[in-house]
Amino acid sequence: MEKQEIRTFGRRHGKKLSIRKNLLIENILPKICPNESESNDILEIGFGAGEHVRELAQEYPNKIIIGAEPFVNGVAALLSAICDDNNEIRPEYKNIRIFPDDVRLILNQNKFKFSTIWILHPDPWPKARHEKRRLLAAEFLNLLGSNLKANGQIIIGTDHWEYYDWITEQVKNTNLIICNSKIETIETRYQKKNMAHTTETKYIILTHK
Repeated sequence: MEKQEIRTFGRRHGKKLSIRKNLLIENILPKICPNESESNDILEIGFGAGEHVRELAQEYPNKIIIGAEPFVNGVAALLSAICDDNNEIRPEYKNIRIFPDDVRLILNQNKFKFSTIWILHPDPWPKARHEKRRLLAAEFLNLLGSNLKANGQIIIGTDHWEYYDWITEQVKNTNLIICNSKIETIETRYQKKNMAHTTETKYIILTHK
């Protein structure tokens, strides 16, 4: 059977990385890739610069936190933040794992089961001609559900309200239900930018039917 190619939209690379960040990607990143033999409890998809991943790692020190991000500059930013001046991982971040590629590459294996999956401020692709690029279509939501533990939750946050409404419509064609919409979380740099110029971030919390 021919392997299906996964097309990832959005940037993979930004500005040139510093020498230190390149060293971290070369030397540290391979040591903290996800491992299905671990108890992989929490997943964050598209972690940006990794502020929320670090918050989760400190809030849940006994759980493994996997961050998936295909944008190499975001990966480098997180590595830089979790390592000290000697380029060693700080003790409070020893439970972080990083997958530097499209998350579907690991979700399609169906070898991981998560208690919580976070997706904060995904690209809304607001132009009509780009709607097919939106990540949180029904097919992808069902894929997330297949990697979710019993009673697990998928937490989605967006400040683009039209995208919020679009996602809620997509949920109707899945094996998931909306169980809540109230949550407290840290403010990421993407939330601070608030490109949609709305007054607040809206959240959708999903679980199995």
